[in-house]
Amino acid sequence: MPRRLSPRRASPASSSPGRAAGRVPLARALSKLALASRSEARTLILAGRVRIDGRIVTDPSRMVVPEGLTVTIDDERRERGARRIVVFHKPRGIVTSRRDPEGRRTVFDVLGEAGAGLNAVGRLDLASTGLLVFTNDTRLAHVLTDPARAVLRRYVVTVRGRVTKENVSRLARGVDVTGSDGTPERLRATMTVRKSSSRETHLVVDLDEGRNREIR
Repeated sequence: MPRRLSPRRASPASSSPGRAAGRVPLARALSKLALASRSEARTLILAGRVRIDGRIVTDPSRMVVPEGLTVTIDDERRERGARRIVVFHKPRGIVTSRRDPEGRRTVFDVLGEAGAGLNAVGRLDLASTGLLVFTNDTRLAHVLTDPARAVLRRYVVTVRGRVTKENVSRLARGVDVTGSDGTPERLRATMTVRKSSSRETHLVVDLDEGRNREIR
């Protein structure tokens, strides 16, 4: 098991089919566009006060692409807030989450007002440090997380013990594992050994996909 992870790039989570091409529920879209909070947006939509492309929509869960919407609230056209991107170096011991049920400090606690209206593209676990991207641009988030685009994720990893050439070759060929839904998956990664001893090994690991706890 890795003792310390220090990714140089975030490992964005794979996009789900229901959110292909940056599609999100309408209530969330209005929040992303900085037109209302998520709860306010839901109330406005259910009350019939929101028009999308000229038509009243009363379903907060309707899937839309935020960047392509013409939004009218109470018959007043609303323009989206400015496109924002924040590049952030996540410290060790910080949770990549908006809120943590265990009361631990989150990336949004660190960002403060700078993180308002933004969402993290992917995540890094508690013990990891490294680059995270935050944005209100759902299309950009989709490009970065779309498995078909194979955006490179690079990690610097320190593990206990010696990693052999055979270990590196085996992972390059692929390792069969069971996914979170119980289906078989095959993991592959490109690894370069920087330094190796019987005590620990320093590696550079390149992935072109993002899966939960894949490095570990």
